[in-house]
Amino acid sequence: MNYGTADYWRATAALSMGSFLVFTIVYLTQPLLPLLAEEFALSETQASLSVSVVMMCISAALLVYGPLSDAFGRKPLMVLCMAGGTVSTLCTAFVGDYSLMIVLRAVQGLCLAGIPALAMAYMGEEFSEKALSVSMGINIGANTIGGMSGRVLGGVIADHFGWRASFAVIGTLAIVLFALFVWLLPASRAFRPMPVTLRSAGLALLGHVRNPPLLAAMVVGGLHFFVFIGYFNYLTFWLSGEPFRLSASAIGLLFFAYLAGTLGSILSGKLSDRWGKARCVMAGIAIFAAGLLLTLTGLLAFIFAGLVLTCFGAFFSHSASASWVNARAGQAKASATSLYLFSYYLGGSLGSYYLGWFWQHYRWTGVVGGSLLIFMLTMALSLYLYKVERPRTQEKLF
Repeated sequence: MNYGTADYWRATAALSMGSFLVFTIVYLTQPLLPLLAEEFALSETQASLSVSVVMMCISAALLVYGPLSDAFGRKPLMVLCMAGGTVSTLCTAFVGDYSLMIVLRAVQGLCLAGIPALAMAYMGEEFSEKALSVSMGINIGANTIGGMSGRVLGGVIADHFGWRASFAVIGTLAIVLFALFVWLLPASRAFRPMPVTLRSAGLALLGHVRNPPLLAAMVVGGLHFFVFIGYFNYLTFWLSGEPFRLSASAIGLLFFAYLAGTLGSILSGKLSDRWGKARCVMAGIAIFAAGLLLTLTGLLAFIFAGLVLTCFGAFFSHSASASWVNARAGQAKASATSLYLFSYYLGGSLGSYYLGWFWQHYRWTGVVGGSLLIFMLTMALSLYLYKVERPRTQEKLF
């Protein structure tokens, strides 16, 4: 599909709705963590499991959806995934035990995993090069709006009607988005089925892992989400305690900063062809780090400004690293995007445990310091990506 055609906009709208839904559901419990910890007598790390388990199951399932979709197609599997995510979200509104909530959150992760991986593969096959860069940015922008909406709606609804109502409202919204997704998304035209065998799937994944630039881009994406999720989990506990004592609604409203992530991802999609994807990754890291440092002032206005910068920088970088993998994967694009997202969500599922040590010993200053240590590594990997990419970038400049 060429940029600007009717089918292009239908596909972009449908895939963006799917991405919006995924991240609305994934982050729904993040502003609720202090409430869940109080109701179920949990530690901060135990409460954070309601976010981490979704990430962990998404990362594991991604390795399965790629090879399956290479054989059976993108749209049919995405439809099944959205249906499963919708039903499990509605069911969570009725649980009375935290263990059962964690089981249903795991089911949500297993179902939702198929949407981002297969959406990226669909775009890689169906869109022209220009259409792909723009649509990738819009799609990741929808991720940020979904992440913001899940946090804001989750916090506001829970404060007035309880956390169960948050799941009920989001589940109802999911039914509407599911119907629109099925209606809008055109069937694949460029898809060519490949037989599924464990050997072929393993060889495709192994081939991507043996490609050093692809592997570096995957590690960068995973480590950034590693920091991002842990950072936001402990932010909720920091702001709900002394001296801030913010309610779930107030914490949720702070996540309007996610709109900056939407802008960052869209700008990254537009600028990556001009500047080079590696430069965009490095710029995102610098902005992300600046936002973290700004929160150390301890003033709410500066904390919010820091959140704006961290969201912008994180998704500016993510859009560029994801585009790098999609553009350079060659064969078995679904497997490559699945492997990238496996690294991304695995990082997100583990970040709370890594930053938890810094939180326990040094509180918020430790969380920021532990995050900056990770950025030193990702900046070094991004410099390597820049050296690989530089010949191609210079060709475009001249």
